Amino acid sequence: MNQASIHIRAARPCLEEGRQFAFFLDQAAEGFFNLMLGKRSTEILAEAFVQAGHDLSYQHVSFLEQDQNLIGMVAAYTAQQHHKATNRALLSAAGRWNVRMLIVSTLFAPLLRVIDTVKDNDFYIQAIAVNKDFRGKGLGALLMDHAEGLARASGSSRISLDVSADNNTAYAFYKRRNMTIESQWPKRL
Repeated sequence: MNQASIHIRAARPCLEEGRQFAFFLDQAAEGFFNLMLGKRSTEILAEAFVQAGHDLSYQHVSFLEQDQNLIGMVAAYTAQQHHKATNRALLSAAGRWNVRMLIVSTLFAPLLRVIDTVKDNDFYIQAIAVNKDFRGKGLGALLMDHAEGLARASGSSRISLDVSADNNTAYAFYKRRNMTIESQWPKRL
C-alpha cells in the first residue's frame, strides 16, 4: 500500500459521504445504529449527517481517503459542542415516531447517557473505523493522530471515548497509545 496516496480530509455535507459515514459509524458501534434504526439506518444517518449542529453532523467527521476512495473515518467533537447539540436532525431523518428507535433508545438509555458524562474540557471520539481490507497497516493510528491534533487545536485537556467491553483489538490499540480505562459499563471481565 502506498501511504503517500493516503490523506485525511474533512467530510463534505453530501448524502454519498453521509452513507459512508453511516457505514463506518455502524462498524465502529458494532451494529448498534443498524439495530436502532433498522433497514433504513444508512439513509437516516446520511440525512442527519448533511445537517449542521449535532453529534452526527459532517462537521465532526474526517475521512481517510486513498485514490478518492474513503477507507476510514474518525468522528469526534468537544464536550461543549455536544452540549450545544440537539437530536432534531436524527429525529427528523428517522421520523418522529420511529418505534424501533424509541424502543432501542429506551433499552440502551444507560449506554447512550455515557456521552453526557464526558467532562467539559474533554474531546470525545465518537467513532474511529478503518475498512476491513485496510486494517493492520497503521491507518487507525493515522486517524488517532489526527483526532489528537484536533483535540489539541480545540484546547481540550484530554481525549475520551467508549469501547465495547468485548473489543479486545481496540483495547490493545488504545493501550499501545498509553490511554487508560477510567470506567467500565458493563464491567469488563
